Amino acid sequence: MKTNRKRQSLRGFTMVELMAVLIILGLLAAVVVKNFVGQVEKAKVVTTKASLKLLHTAVNEFNMDCSRWPTEDEGLSALVQQPADATNWRPGGYLDTTDIPKDGWGRDFIYELHPESTKPFVVKSLGADGEPEGEGYNADLYSTDAN
Repeated sequence: MKTNRKRQSLRGFTMVELMAVLIILGLLAAVVVKNFVGQVEKAKVVTTKASLKLLHTAVNEFNMDCSRWPTEDEGLSALVQQPADATNWRPGGYLDTTDIPKDGWGRDFIYELHPESTKPFVVKSLGADGEPEGEGYNADLYSTDAN
């Protein structure tokens, strides 16, 4: 009888019990990952909108000081490096850093002078997918919407 008790106490988990635990852990991991990924993408959109607002303001300040908009060839680099023909350009530039920020996905912003809208310029990000148009996190973000 003692050997029977020893056998029962050494008995491990059955395959069914192990599978049930693994399935439960997998479901929990899926829920956590889904919530985490959604928050990361949301944070990237918020960061991109803040950068768009900053760049939009900087381009407007450039225009007030230099009496012109940066050309598309100069792009946003005119905010940190003085163009040759820019008079009254603010010493130190129009951004707090010497680098132009990137969007939340690590890509360069796009500067367009006289876009299709009635605005004189727009700074935009192509969203998560890096392609024009899109929906949700893939939607294009515009500086004219961030203000």
